[in-house]
Amino acid sequence: MTTQDDVLGYFETLSNWGRWGADDERGTLNHITDAVRLAAARAVRHGRSVSCGWEVAVPGEMERSTTSCPRAADMPGAESMPAAFHADRRWGFSSERLGMTFHGNTVTHLDSPCHLFWDGTMYNGRSHALVDAATGSAWAAVTAAADGIVTRGVLLDVAAVRGVPWLEPGEGVVPGDLEEAERRQGVRVGPGDAVLLRTGHGRFRHESGAGGGFTYAGWHASCLPWLREREVALIGADTPQDVQPSGYDAVLMPVHAVGLVAMGLWLLDNCDLEACAATASDLGQWDFQLAVAPVRLAGTSGSPVNPIATF
Repeated sequence: MTTQDDVLGYFETLSNWGRWGADDERGTLNHITDAVRLAAARAVRHGRSVSCGWEVAVPGEMERSTTSCPRAADMPGAESMPAAFHADRRWGFSSERLGMTFHGNTVTHLDSPCHLFWDGTMYNGRSHALVDAATGSAWAAVTAAADGIVTRGVLLDVAAVRGVPWLEPGEGVVPGDLEEAERRQGVRVGPGDAVLLRTGHGRFRHESGAGGGFTYAGWHASCLPWLREREVALIGADTPQDVQPSGYDAVLMPVHAVGLVAMGLWLLDNCDLEACAATASDLGQWDFQLAVAPVRLAGTSGSPVNPIATF
């Protein structure tokens, strides 16, 4: 039984501060070496790709304003355009202005290390004061992953291990579940891997149409030493990661807090893993190449993403 004192101790015992240098902002993404990327390419054995992300709902999760102009020559200001432009009366266009809050419990998104503070401090010992209301974060923003995250992904289907369609809200996944999934699926998590945890919540969302809320199945804090020992680069889940409630009064979201602040562990929240799980089961292959390409939003603590698994 992992106690609250154990979890609080993880901020020291699992810390990666200074591991890759005092100026490192990439954290566990440093586990993804050129050799790891090459190995991930070799995981592509069938050429089949699936999305691991949810469609963003309009309206609701996204504010959208769409402009439709059937003939561009009639748009306001066309008269000031070059003659060839405003003389062409055949082509038109549509464009959008979008706004969203992607952090939360529904939109698939990537968390960078600056997303969370502990005692006012970010990953690698930087102060929360480096986050400015006007310009965003000057430290460990999502642009630290500007070259994208391409590595081997491993799907661990814990709902299948437990023989249920989905884990109930509040059920935590522990290391024993992870290792039983490895055994059943014939795969082993290794350095540089991205581990995607299926609790079945995606199936629940598809069947019920319900999302959001504050009580979820997910990673239990006891998995954090396991993830560090395996040198995992990125974790994802079909929930917002942490089992809720966490079971610890002093650490409400230990996977987020210890993972982001102490370990520099990047998080992929709110995945839809149903197509990925169905494909893995159909092919009998539980590893794949995972590609995550965050938008290069300067100073931002994450990005909406569409993770792609290629088998």
